[in-house]
Amino acid sequence: MSHAAIADKRSSSLRGASLPKWSPWAIALGSLVVAVLIGLVGGLHSRVQWGLIAAILFVLGTYGIAARVEGRRQAKDRVATSLVWVAFLLALVPLISLVWTTVQRGVKVLDGYFLTHSMGLVADTEPGGGIYHAIIGSLEQVGLATLIGAPVGVLTAIYLVEYGGGRLAKAITFFVDVMTGIPSIVAGLFILSLMLIFKMQPFGFAGSLALAILMMPVVVRSTEEMLKLVPNELREASLALGVPKWRTILRVVLPTSIGGITTGIVLAIARIAGETAPVLLLVFGNPFINTNPFEGAQSSLPLYIYQQYANSAGSGAAYDRAWAASLTLIAFVMILNLVARGIARWKAPR
Repeated sequence: MSHAAIADKRSSSLRGASLPKWSPWAIALGSLVVAVLIGLVGGLHSRVQWGLIAAILFVLGTYGIAARVEGRRQAKDRVATSLVWVAFLLALVPLISLVWTTVQRGVKVLDGYFLTHSMGLVADTEPGGGIYHAIIGSLEQVGLATLIGAPVGVLTAIYLVEYGGGRLAKAITFFVDVMTGIPSIVAGLFILSLMLIFKMQPFGFAGSLALAILMMPVVVRSTEEMLKLVPNELREASLALGVPKWRTILRVVLPTSIGGITTGIVLAIARIAGETAPVLLLVFGNPFINTNPFEGAQSSLPLYIYQQYANSAGSGAAYDRAWAASLTLIAFVMILNLVARGIARWKAPR
């Protein structure tokens, strides 16, 4: 007998019996079939109940079969893996349900006319109208908030990572942590108090200021983490060549981390794009098209959705418009997330 055959025989004798690779799928299928039978016999009409029963049977079945074939130690490992998969699927259920419901109800009135017309003189309880004025308002308000919040957030993160180290840096870090957790309504109330002091009427830029406040801590945190990932050797090599620190940051540190910084900014934009409370307080809403964010009330997609639902008075047309606007907002946020992933992959260091 050759040495290779002897080695294979010894290794096979050291390994115990193991389940085939397709066993988890078979156990999952069997658990689903048994759960459906239990639901039908027990009179359980909810598919959610069937799913929960199938998940419990899957975990118990995995442990029982694995313990019998592979031993208890390996069975515990398989149970842990099964729990991870069950938790993952349970997390997907509300997400898929939300997206499916929004798509199913939103496509009823979502067409070219809906995207290119405003409400104008159309009452909330009447059919017709569109979201063009809300799209314009959202783009302007979120765009101005980005022009304010992104530079301030990036510069703050640069100070904390590259220069900070004393009491000022600790104070800034503390307030950034506090701002990260404040409700959006608080930012709106802060800007509203300033408007009341100066006796100003609702206008779009006021909403941009509140959104910028919500955006800054997100940008600071994401940029700070990206800057910390830049190897210190790159900084030291640049400084050793006599390059000033500000130029090192501008020419070495930022280009290295630009992909992650841009991704964080885009995700922060997606986060503020769905805020309703500050816009409701400061922008007030407007059924007509207003392209000037510095004068007069404006609308936005989140505010439009809220107003259509709140003022519908049981009207099916208002509900359909609210769902269509929700689908548009979800698509907008999804596009921003895809752009962020694309930028991160494009600018990732080689």
